[in-house]
Amino acid sequence: MKKLIDGHPFVSYKRERYSAEEMFKRSAGFYHWLDKRRSVRTISDEPVAASVIKNIVLSASTAPSGAHKQPWIFCVVSNPDLKHKIRLAAEKEEKESYENRMSKEWLEALAPLGTDMNKPFLETAPYLIVVFKKSTNNDGSKNYYVNESVGLASGMLLAAIHDAGLVALTHTPSPMNFLSKLLNRPENERPFLLIPVGHPQEETYVPDLVRKPLEEIYVAYH
Repeated sequence: MKKLIDGHPFVSYKRERYSAEEMFKRSAGFYHWLDKRRSVRTISDEPVAASVIKNIVLSASTAPSGAHKQPWIFCVVSNPDLKHKIRLAAEKEEKESYENRMSKEWLEALAPLGTDMNKPFLETAPYLIVVFKKSTNNDGSKNYYVNESVGLASGMLLAAIHDAGLVALTHTPSPMNFLSKLLNRPENERPFLLIPVGHPQEETYVPDLVRKPLEEIYVAYH
């Protein structure tokens, strides 16, 4: 059913309703499932169907955005030569960051994660999803709440990757301008995240980390 509101078309919307018991069960189940998601750096070269990646991107594109402008572009890279060029450019920036840009405090914070300037996952992963943000559209019109919108879409992208049984890493070499050049993106787009996606290697380890408990992240006002 459709109707006009202030001259604009709207459609009828309904959601499934659950009992209080079912809502709790579903919310707890979703949390425990999502809590298994981890950032993984040892990604294998096992193939993944392109159709799976397309569905993952479609899921990300359902995110809310400022004024429904959808200011995102997902560039999916599977070409080996291009992945190699991205790795070389990323490692060049990472080397500079680790040796000259990062403070001692920053390096100490990263130490428990086992990161360094070497990024082999940028080549071994079957796909790199490079998320770009668009401050303006191709016709010059403005987008709103761009960082917030693209951040929401990226979070939904990670959840969709997890749901497909794959792993990913949010890689943020800084600066990332080399991605715009290598992928030949227009001036109105800026790289936001570089996300390798694939299956974990058979022997994979992740840092033994604990997420903050509810009492540290939840404040209730009754």
